Amino acid sequence: MPVKILRTLVLLPLFGLLSGCNMVLMQPSGDIAARQRDLILASTGLMLLIIIPVIAFTLLFAWRYRISNKDAEYDPDWHHSTQLEVLIWSAPLVIVIALGALTWISTHTLDPYRPLSRLDADRPLPAGVKPLTVEVVALDWKWLFFYPDQGIATVNELAAPVDVPISFKITSATVMNSFFVPALAGQIYAMAGMETKLHAVINKAGVYEGLSANYSGSGFSRMNFKFHGLDQAGFDAWVAKVKAEGQSLTRQSYIELEKPSEREPVRYFSSVENGLYGAVLNMCAIPGKMCMNEMMHIDAMGGAGKESHANRERLEYDNRYAEQGVEAPAATVGGSGRESHSPEQPEGMKPKSIAPEVKPGSAPEHSGHDHSGPDHGAHQGQAGPAADGKDSKGSDSVAPGQLNR
Repeated sequence: MPVKILRTLVLLPLFGLLSGCNMVLMQPSGDIAARQRDLILASTGLMLLIIIPVIAFTLLFAWRYRISNKDAEYDPDWHHSTQLEVLIWSAPLVIVIALGALTWISTHTLDPYRPLSRLDADRPLPAGVKPLTVEVVALDWKWLFFYPDQGIATVNELAAPVDVPISFKITSATVMNSFFVPALAGQIYAMAGMETKLHAVINKAGVYEGLSANYSGSGFSRMNFKFHGLDQAGFDAWVAKVKAEGQSLTRQSYIELEKPSEREPVRYFSSVENGLYGAVLNMCAIPGKMCMNEMMHIDAMGGAGKESHANRERLEYDNRYAEQGVEAPAATVGGSGRESHSPEQPEGMKPKSIAPEVKPGSAPEHSGHDHSGPDHGAHQGQAGPAADGKDSKGSDSVAPGQLNR
């Protein structure tokens, strides 16, 4: 058997493995994702207009001017060709201009903050259609979805009716994350103390994968959920099921839910305490913490002056898991001093207590840097967190306009 045929037979099973690949990005079921797919294809096609000729002419020149071709013209003094220079520079210039125009147009038309103007390429958005509002919270390591108009909430399960605009409001109660349903639309970041938005629509009924697209710790790879695209009757039945089988989501039950956990099952909540999503967004779901909008109001009024030191404990957010003793085991034992996932400890390393003992009348110690104490403020020449517009991480306060985005 010829070697070429044998080589082809060996490669055939590998091509068979590719048949199991999910090409959801190239075969989406939502209009926004379909337009993003078209943008990818158009951009790739424009770039191939210059890449393919370059590769073809490179191979052609290598073959034509090979050492064994004695008929090829040999001109060692050649150094310039106006026609060739025009071709070399004009073709990439046209491609760059076309890509720039395409990028400019798509940046505005596919802005995730921009409300939808159509259901798909053939159907404009009907007048008077009310979008389905879904408030998304990224937790460690699960997703919490609020449906304010229906008065329900779910964990790791999302549903929406087909051909109804969806207005997502997205935030995080922990580290930065990214909300991504490939069949619906592109990924949108979720950040603590801030709200991002996404407008999308699902055009085909089905069950689709949703995931976290930004590494956020040990449970990142299992931070997935199912997105159900249903007809209106199916969506109404799903809402009724959540109300029938769910429990009440209060402030206290949310605090328990917020604790880090992996492989979290689907949960239903038939009712939600008023203002809970707003408290999560403003980082004050934990009793006693100052809300971000309250802090921004103090900043807008000129700060609290020297009295701002009294707000120190209300502005500390980062170490709440450590203080509660529920922090996930640290993988980087050398950096944190805490127990690692492995029972083996580096030589000379003693794990620290996750929740250090607090003496009566004293503030708790933290393993991280303290950016809110008087020493830090004096070092920076600033009065304090509420006076200088800094949060407990030392970063600038979120501007009022940002909180509404």
